[in-house]
Amino acid sequence: MTDETKPHRPRGLRRGPILVAGALVVGALVAFALVSRNSEAVAEACIPAQETLARLAPTATGEVAAVSVHAMPRLAPQIAFAGPEGEPLTLADFEGRTVLLNLWATWCAPCREEMPALDALQETYGGEDFEVVAVNVDTRHLDRPRAWLEEHGIDDLAYYAENEGTLMQTLQRSGHVVGLPTTILVDGSGCELAVLKGPAEWASGDAFAMIRAALGREGG
Repeated sequence: MTDETKPHRPRGLRRGPILVAGALVVGALVAFALVSRNSEAVAEACIPAQETLARLAPTATGEVAAVSVHAMPRLAPQIAFAGPEGEPLTLADFEGRTVLLNLWATWCAPCREEMPALDALQETYGGEDFEVVAVNVDTRHLDRPRAWLEEHGIDDLAYYAENEGTLMQTLQRSGHVVGLPTTILVDGSGCELAVLKGPAEWASGDAFAMIRAALGREGG
């Protein structure tokens, strides 16, 4: 192709790659600054959680072998949902209490299958220092979740819900959620300890041992 037959490119467009590269550099610098601030916050807030992780890691076996225990604690994602009476809540409202946050929906068969086990876990260990926070994320037929829980005798779990889809979108963007169910273990300081992408037998001895480790309990 000769110079005469080459397509004409406006001068302004020739700066496009330079502008894009500059934007990427700025974006990277901003991301680095955010990561740095988050790292400082984690270092300060989650130092005690490192000891918890040391206890927790060996318990990811058997029925809970798929639970991914973090090598280092991190700040839990900032999420919002509704409480049993429709009151607005965030994880910060559970400060001082270890939380097993579980996302479930009535259309999700594995979710339905593990709900009785989560209910049993709450019955066994639920109290001032621990709670299974099962958050329903259905976005249609919102009368079904409560009805399903009642029908199947799930009565130890408090009813939490986020039915606008915002919670799922937030946790998908953060990489926590690729499907349902998803479960996140968070300590009383808001430090994320572990994530499970999929179901588990939460009423098993293996799961009970993991929760005892998270709570720093030696016995049952």
